[in-house]
Amino acid sequence: MAIKDFNYQEFAQNLTAQAQELVPQDFSDPEKQYVVNTLLNFSTLAGEALYNDTESNFNADQAMMITQIIAEWAFHKSVDLIRSEIPQQFWDPVMQKIAFTIFEIAKQTFKQGLPQDQILQLIEHHVKKTYLDAIAELKDKGMIDEALMEQAAKQSNIDAMMQQMSEAQEQVPPQQQPQQPVEQSQTPQAPQTTSSPKIMKLATVALLFKKMKQEKVQSILNKFNPDDAQTVIKYMGMPDLENRVSVHTALKCLNEIRTNLPKPQELSPSKIVAKIQNVTDGIDRQQLETLLKHERVKVRRLVFNALEGEYYEVAPKVANIIATHIQDSV
Repeated sequence: MAIKDFNYQEFAQNLTAQAQELVPQDFSDPEKQYVVNTLLNFSTLAGEALYNDTESNFNADQAMMITQIIAEWAFHKSVDLIRSEIPQQFWDPVMQKIAFTIFEIAKQTFKQGLPQDQILQLIEHHVKKTYLDAIAELKDKGMIDEALMEQAAKQSNIDAMMQQMSEAQEQVPPQQQPQQPVEQSQTPQAPQTTSSPKIMKLATVALLFKKMKQEKVQSILNKFNPDDAQTVIKYMGMPDLENRVSVHTALKCLNEIRTNLPKPQELSPSKIVAKIQNVTDGIDRQQLETLLKHERVKVRRLVFNALEGEYYEVAPKVANIIATHIQDSV
């Protein structure tokens, strides 16, 4: 018996229409069309197969969830393939292997009744493995060289989103974080598509954080406004959060977040030297010696060389962290 209330064609069309505005703007028109068509084709095929599956006994919510997962990964991995610069004639075979893997893993895990966070983790693991195996196979068959294989292996659109969010949050001092109050309760109200844009963004951030290491999450949350951080933490503890935030909503929120992130600072040696000179202005050398007496030798050299207008060779990102630490300590 077909799944009641699951119009897979309309659902796939809706996902595709919503995803069109999220395709990277730097892509050419044919590349944008490839992403959109791939998402439509795979979500339609998956939806049809689920609709006609008389053995698994999936309900409409489960069928939509599986279809959404396939749509999401079709979006991300088609973007990765385009950015990898692998020739286009190899894109479809790679994407077909990924879609088949998702479909089979999703069906098995949903049948077993596994928790959804575990299902998503398993699918992510197998998607990444299938992608790497597929491009390695292209290399073994002589269709691409090792350099192109390595370049393709480094592509991860979803990880890039999380990394950009992390780096941007680390660049913004806490006092510059938004101070808008967020309604609090012991259990946050489940986010819905009618919720405020801010609530949906916090819920989307919570979805991303659930896939990250705890120590990394905490370091980012330390930069958040306390009320916002508390809301994100509560959403992370919501077991069915994945069901509450649709793929389209999550992608749209991520796109808006990326658009509004501050541009990464240019970490040139001259700027770091100027920053150190600025934060140590008015502090005599003896005070600075006392302040830095427990620091490593390279840290002290970076600071005292900067006072003489010279840059001690330290990685710019590390040097900027040191300068910021000194700024917070004086």
